[in-house]
Amino acid sequence: MSAKPMHLTAVPIVHPTDFSELSRGAFAHALRIGLAAHCKLYVVHIADRQDGDQDGNPWLAFPHVRETLARWGLCEESELPAAAFERLGVEVAKVEIEPQDPVRGLARFLAGHPSGLMVLATEGREGLPRWIRPSMAEAMSRRSATQTLFIPPHGQGFVDAQTGLISLKRILVPIDHHPSAAAAIGAVRQFCRALEVEAEIQVVHIGTVAPLLAPACGHAYRIEVDLKTGPGSVVDGILQAATRGRADLICMATAGHDGLLDAIRGSTTERVLRQAPCPVLAVPAA
Repeated sequence: MSAKPMHLTAVPIVHPTDFSELSRGAFAHALRIGLAAHCKLYVVHIADRQDGDQDGNPWLAFPHVRETLARWGLCEESELPAAAFERLGVEVAKVEIEPQDPVRGLARFLAGHPSGLMVLATEGREGLPRWIRPSMAEAMSRRSATQTLFIPPHGQGFVDAQTGLISLKRILVPIDHHPSAAAAIGAVRQFCRALEVEAEIQVVHIGTVAPLLAPACGHAYRIEVDLKTGPGSVVDGILQAATRGRADLICMATAGHDGLLDAIRGSTTERVLRQAPCPVLAVPAA
């Protein structure tokens, strides 16, 4: 894996972490995307009295950036982080926020540090457990109105945490009349350019009357249009299409909660990510 020095020009990435095993995979994705995009990465944690090592040092619980870069063959373990960041064209800032509600705390941080992408681990809870402890990842994404990459506990991510290698060959983009998929398709194209990958993009519609494809589809990448019609659950149809097409990423435009039913069971995007076999990129349609 090679890297070229470059000034930080892209909008920062934010990765909220709770130091859990689930967050490790999300951190690998956030760091690898930050390296490719040459941007600043904020690793943010809402402090808790139980955090830290046995001596109470919370900083030792944060992901070890230099060790990860060394494992990926991008720096020597003895190299100073500042020197490695300058050479690789990336910057990683670890941010500890005082104890408070995680969703509100992150919203305050984002208000002062606008980001272009948030990378979150999600537990993928469904049913009663979700009611007992609503998904913070979903709530954070709704509150931030920022493009959010969800890394689910099941399924395979597209960044190998051990090597840093990217495997992003197939992307599924579900489309509907509302919200417009133009934002999602545009985000996919930017994502592929930033990661320097050429992926097959499958556009799928679950319903009886398919919307017209937006001009944003273009032909910059190979696009397989698979407009499925007919009755059945939209969520089930999307999940089946992702499994059948062996998708490495699902990218969905989202308008948040639309009415009481969505507020109770979650938006279509939220219901997909709880069972998705791969990461889900949620793109605000507005």
